[in-house]
Formats: sequence, C-alpha cells, structure tokens
Amino acid sequence: MIQAIGLTSAPRGDLPPAVDDLTFEARPGNVTVLHGPAAAGKTTALRLMLQLETGRGVALFRGRPLHRVPNPAREIGVLLGDVPGHPSRTARGHLRMLSAAAGVPADRADDVLDLVGLSGLADKQIGDLSRGMDRRLGMAAALLGDPHTLVLDEPTEGLAPREAAWLHGLLRGYAAQGGAVLITSRNSREVTRIADHVVTLHDGRLTADQEVADFARTRMRPRVAVCSPHADRLAALLIDESQRAHHASDPAIGRAIEVVRESGSRIAVYGSSCAAVGEAAFRHHILVHQLTDEVGDTASAAPLHRADGRPASAVAAAPEAVVVTSSEETVTHVDAHIDMTTSTISDIASHSTSRTPGGTAAVSDRDALSDTLTLPVIEMSTSVPHQALPVRSPLAERLVIPRLPAPGPAWPLRYELRRALSDGTGLLVAVVTLLVSLVLALLLARHGAAPTSRVVTGWPRQLPFPPAALGAGLLGSLAFGQEFRYPALAHERGAVPRRLGLLVAKLIVSAVAALALGAAVLAADEASSRLLFGPDAANALSDWPVFSLGWAGLLVGCAWAGVLAAGVFRSTAMGLAAVLAVPVVVMPLVQQVLAEPAARSLSGLPGRLRSSALIQWPSGIDQGVSVVLRLATQPVGGALTLSLAALVCAYVLTVLRHRAH
Repeated sequence: MIQAIGLTSAPRGDLPPAVDDLTFEARPGNVTVLHGPAAAGKTTALRLMLQLETGRGVALFRGRPLHRVPNPAREIGVLLGDVPGHPSRTARGHLRMLSAAAGVPADRADDVLDLVGLSGLADKQIGDLSRGMDRRLGMAAALLGDPHTLVLDEPTEGLAPREAAWLHGLLRGYAAQGGAVLITSRNSREVTRIADHVVTLHDGRLTADQEVADFARTRMRPRVAVCSPHADRLAALLIDESQRAHHASDPAIGRAIEVVRESGSRIAVYGSSCAAVGEAAFRHHILVHQLTDEVGDTASAAPLHRADGRPASAVAAAPEAVVVTSSEETVTHVDAHIDMTTSTISDIASHSTSRTPGGTAAVSDRDALSDTLTLPVIEMSTSVPHQALPVRSPLAERLVIPRLPAPGPAWPLRYELRRALSDGTGLLVAVVTLLVSLVLALLLARHGAAPTSRVVTGWPRQLPFPPAALGAGLLGSLAFGQEFRYPALAHERGAVPRRLGLLVAKLIVSAVAALALGAAVLAADEASSRLLFGPDAANALSDWPVFSLGWAGLLVGCAWAGVLAAGVFRSTAMGLAAVLAVPVVVMPLVQQVLAEPAARSLSGLPGRLRSSALIQWPSGIDQGVSVVLRLATQPVGGALTLSLAALVCAYVLTVLRHRAH
C-alpha cells in the first residue's frame, strides 16, 4: 500500500508548484497509473514520494515513510529514467553491486537477469545496451530485492510495441502476486491496457481518481480503424459527406465526424460506424483492406523473443483463447502475444483455471511450461476489472528472498567493494599513478642528489604533492563522485543510516586502496632504482617508522579528503580540486603559521600524558606519540588535518540540511 498525502513541491520562483496538494493511494494487487500530459507533475510526484525533491507532504509505504524503512531496496523497487549505472560496468556486475547494498545473495543477480530475458547478455556493458535491453535491466534492478512496491516513471517511453507488451505482462504478473505497482504514463490507450486504477493530474493538481473502467468510459472514444491504399482519398470523402449531411440536418447521419491519419495507409474515424464507412468506400469504389471497430489502440500480435537472443521453445499447441476465471467474472478476450520466462508466466497465468462449458481450454499445468514461452496477453475489457488469484510456481518461489533483518555494517562495505572492483576506472588511475611515480623516481635516482625518501616516493621538490597522493585523492573522489553521476542508490537517499554507513564504507575502502597504492609505489620505485642504478640508488631509511607513518597518513588523508569533498560538492572534479587545494592553498598558510617563533612548545608532552594517565602504558607508546606530534606539526600534516576537519564539518552540515528538508 502506498499512501501519498498532501504532496506539494517547493515553489519555483513566480511559477506555481509542479505538484500541489496531491493525495492518492496505490493499493496492493493493483497497477495504479499517474496519468497526465507532459509537465503535469507526474515525475515530480514520484520524486517527492522518494524524498528526492524538497517539498511538503508525506508518502507512506505500508504505513511507514521512506526514512523509517530499514532497507528501502527490499521494500521499494524504483526505475526513474534510464538505468543509473557506469557505462563500462557489466549488467551482472551492476546487479551484484546492488544486491550487496540490498543485503541479498549475489546469485540473485543471475536469477533476475534470467527473469527479464537478459541472462545471455550478463557480461555485456551497460553502455552497449539498447533502449529495450536498458529497460529490462532497469526492471531487473527494481526486482532485485523482491520488493513489495514498484515505482516506475514512464517505463514504456521509447520502447517498441512488443517491448511495451512484455513490460505490461511483467507488471500485471507482479500485481497478481499481491504487489503494489505505481507507474506514470501520458498515453491513454496504454493506461486502459495495463491499469486497475488511474490518478489523473493536470498542472500538478488531482483532476480525477477513478477505476480503469470509469476512465475508459469517460476518456476513450470508439472509432473505426480503416486500412486502405487510398486512405487519404477516403478520409477527404468521409469529411466532405459528413459536412454536407450536417448542414442538411439529416437526422440519420447528421453529425460531424473526425478523421485522424495514423500512417500512410491507416486512418481512424471517430463519430461513425463500420457500416457507414464501408458504404462510403463502396459508393466511391475505394479498396479497403481492413475495417474494424476499436476502442483505443491494439498491441502488436508478433511474438516477443528473449532480448539476449537465446532460442525460445514455444508451447506445443497454444490455445486460441486463455480464460481467466474468478468467483464473479470471466474474461475471454485475447489480443497480443509475448514471450517471458517461467516465473513471469506463472505470475500472469497462475490462476485457478478449468475447462469452460464452451469447450475453451484454460491453462492448468504451469510446471509444464519451459524456460521461455510464447503465450497470449490477456487484454481485459474496459468494463471488467483485472482479477487474479496469486499462486506461485516452484521457480517463482525460488526467486523470493526470505525476509532479512535491518542492514548490517557489512552490507555497505560489500557494496563499496563490488563498486570499486567492477569499474575499471580505479585500476586505470592506479596504473597511471604507478607509472608516473616510477618515471620520476628513476629521474631522481639518476641525478643522485635526492634523498632516499624522495626517490622511493617519486616526489621531486618541485612538486607540492607526490603522484601517489594525487592518485589516492582521485580514487577517493571517484568513490563518491560516481554515486552522484550514476546514482544507483538514488531512491535510498531518504534512509540516513544507509548514507552514514555508506560513508564509513567508502572511507575504509578508499583508505585500503590508498595504502595498497602507496605500498606498490614504494616497492616499484625502490626495486627499479636498485636494478638500474645499483644498491646505492636507494639506501635504507634511517627513521623508517616516522617515514612509514607519514607516508601512510599522507595517502589516507588525501583519499579521505577526496571522499568527503566529493560527498559535499557531489562531483569527482570538485573532490580532486579539494585535494589539490591542500598543498596549493592550505599548506602555505600552515607554513606561515609554523614559521613564526613560538613562546611555548610541545616538548615533554608524552611524559606529561604518562604522568596524568590513570593506567601506566608501555614505554614504547611515548615514542609513538612523539612521532605523531612530529607529523602533525609538519606543514603537510597540519594542512591535511585542517582540511579533513573542515570537510567533516561540511559533510555533517550537508547531511543535517538534507534531513531538515
């Protein structure tokens, strides 16, 4: 159950709000459609419900607002626009990453890929997918956590009729299992084919809240569909005869008609009948290929195959009519054919069926269906509501995930690891950083005047930062920058604990990546210098504990600065700019402060801490405290510490501001 109460978007200057005091419900077991023309406020309403837009009102999902849902991915499946994912990430990698965030098994990705017919394209990159495949992948991502609710924005926009028919069947099957489906659409004919309940918007306000039968009766008009090689000539004759009859006030045919050209040989005639159109064509000797009474449009009758190109095994003898029986009504109208997997078919056709008195066979053995089937789409009459008895097949039960507890600390960490490992950008940054550092180290070793610490880090005095520090900062910037450029977790922004857990996971993974990059740089630079220029090119360091801690602190600090800056400014470029600002802007200020003579110093602080401590610590800790103080009082360490403190405060303020809105 979805309950939207008083949704009102923030004002847009002198313009009225895009959504104004919108209240409606989307019941479980039904497909509810937000219908209206372009700019009616449909997308804004969904974004208000998902807390992606600022405004007033509340949206309850089974009685709870989004920020009180422990795991939104297990409650709400969302598809807004195109599939949000890095174009170089594979379809399987993208879904495995999202499965870690939802706390579901990794093999769930393969199950939903097979469900939407993309199992043969699991290793294909997202950027290479067509529009129809992109929509299938988006549905797979929405169904990943077996949610109770689906929220989809214009899911059939830009799709071919067969792809749209496939998606309609999938959504009807999902609703038949008791799920709540909320979609937006501007196509009235599509609404009558898929909806149970229609909420009509205009200029952000609610204009109608009605069942699909009432919507079809008030919004859809009967028409006559005509196919003829002389369609334009027939249209002109019909309009001319209608106008003459209207002026003559003939009571039999004295009403004006409307003719709409749909294609080169097809027209739609409103306000007439098949008999009148056929007689007019006969009188003027016009060849007619098709003459049909319709209400709205008709879906394509061509079968829809799996998108991954795998062979589909058809049913041996598809019935001419599929009968869905319930306690009250029987529907026997069949229009188009689509393909889908066993679980999808079971969702749509798993009803209590039997052989009708008229002899029409109904589907009764779901287990005999193969992996990919071709069955008719059941198109309901406008006067009969969709009804279904939810019965699951064995495969559908296998796809259902048992309810899990609230997200644990390992869920965001697994998500971040899979995000970093499934994207080649981080590896490319690491390789480039390693090569640049190696070239600089060899140049310093060849010169022979640079100290060993400069050689092994590839850090000439002319550079404010070593290349490894910039590489670590870029890795950290990518960690949060990609979240805003490709917002895979956009619908979970309302769950503040998830965001804080995600921040901690990104800090941990970026720190580990920075340390691994630093260790690789030290090992590669030292080994290459010794190999090319002899053992004297990189002598042993005399104060290696201080050097090791300083090197690790520099890289981890740069990585964290990139993460926090990208999280605050929502951009990878701004995250890297913040890292570059540390040596260029902050460090000169720190150097100026440290250059001034001090009346007092921190000497003897470890001894004073030891004497004031309640528990005597080992003597080795004094040396560690001294090392930390030495690093903190250096210009680079002080600049990083100051920058990190400022970024932490900015990030906290950003989160609090988001919660306030």
